[in-house]
Amino acid sequence: MLKAKIAGIGYYVPENVITNNDLKKYMDTSDEWIQERTGIKERRYAQRTGETTTTMGVQAATIAIERAGITPQDIDFIIFATLSPDYYFPGCGVLLQRAMKMKEIGALDIRNQCSGFVYALSVADQFIKTGMYKNILVVGSEKHSFGLDFSTRGRSVSVIFGDGAGAVVLQPTTNPNQGILSTHLHSDGESAEILAMYNPGTHANHWVQTPLANFDDAEIGQMFMSNAMVNEAQNFPYMDGPAVFKKAIIKMPEVVEEALLANNLTAADIDMLIPHQANLRIAQFVQQKLRLKDEQVFNNIQKFGNTTAASVPIALCEAWETGKIKDGNLVCLAAFGSGFTWAGALIRW
Repeated sequence: MLKAKIAGIGYYVPENVITNNDLKKYMDTSDEWIQERTGIKERRYAQRTGETTTTMGVQAATIAIERAGITPQDIDFIIFATLSPDYYFPGCGVLLQRAMKMKEIGALDIRNQCSGFVYALSVADQFIKTGMYKNILVVGSEKHSFGLDFSTRGRSVSVIFGDGAGAVVLQPTTNPNQGILSTHLHSDGESAEILAMYNPGTHANHWVQTPLANFDDAEIGQMFMSNAMVNEAQNFPYMDGPAVFKKAIIKMPEVVEEALLANNLTAADIDMLIPHQANLRIAQFVQQKLRLKDEQVFNNIQKFGNTTAASVPIALCEAWETGKIKDGNLVCLAAFGSGFTWAGALIRW
């Protein structure tokens, strides 16, 4: 029976380091305030021009492909997870395909925000199991820094996020002691607006049923950038932090336990848990709930911030590069984010 294994992995973060003290220039905050609430000490920001979600994805993908022992021409499918694409459309998948001069292969874009990489991994896993593809590139990449509110009004969100990318190459294996054991995907849209970017978005355009010719230039302008959008910061991410925290500390342990139960395993069997790097306090709570030791959990939010869809592959790669993940280890991935969506994966390395 075919299973999917991670044959190559890589990550990329920009050179530009932004400390908590750097943010004090733009908003009323402090290193102590940020660390106490999030655990974050610094994050990386991409260059304002020339460095995009796609180019960072290419950097991470190049490393993953090389480590898999193949070339870009060997990739037969791309899955790209991001909430910060270069363009509203087309998606980053085709831009990466072009940049890496790949064959005319399929490219799928995933929009599940913080859970995006695990969702993408699950989709890729199904394609590998059916034998449809043999070398699938899965990328999670984000450039948050271009769209954050760097004022005191937006500090509770803006201090959290950073830029970066991670990627893996999935290949088939028949080794019963290696590969993705199972993936588990969930969503609940009941509280979708608790963590969202409200505008631009078609739901706000109440003119949509009327021909544009019926309006003058000023009215047409209001359709796309109203005073409410600016004054109420609807063009920036919004988050009810406490509400997200309360939901995350329930759903992340649940999906880990679900994955373990599906494979007749327990938390004690986990060699390494890679939680989505949303907030160090969330990760610590999940660790406590699952009764895991410090050496069973990997966190790097302290230096990279929350890179949403990129956070799991960046942390996974860094844990592997530093020798914290070895062949035969049981690795668990867990993520929770906007939607709400949450997901888990259990992997035998």
